[in-house]
Amino acid sequence: MKEISELNLPEDVRYAEDHEWARIEGDIVRVGLDDYAQDQLGDIVFVELPRVGAKFQKGDEFATVESVKAVVECYLPVSGEIIGVNQALEDAPELVNQSPYADGWFVEVRPDDLSEYETLMTAGQCLEKLKGAA
Repeated sequence: MKEISELNLPEDVRYAEDHEWARIEGDIVRVGLDDYAQDQLGDIVFVELPRVGAKFQKGDEFATVESVKAVVECYLPVSGEIIGVNQALEDAPELVNQSPYADGWFVEVRPDDLSEYETLMTAGQCLEKLKGAA
């Protein structure tokens, strides 16, 4: 497992308490699992994603990740409608381990209220939280 100083926490995304990340891309929000969570889980072997068109509230369970160590639920960091899912994860769930912020994204959401994004942690806030938990 990585040391906290080795984690990849990009500045252009926001972070939820449960280790999901969110990035604004135009008028949508792309969501995935952060570097800390994928590192803690170890080798990811399966990702269950919602269907396009499903609607969720902030904090609702929207995905399940299975690794060699555990099965965990993922919670949507912003309310909205799922408008895209990363089909590549069906055949290659390891993309979450290899590239959590690029190829390993989970869903694209049309947000109901973009101000929810502003309530998520910045990279610096996330790092401070992780340091406090270590």
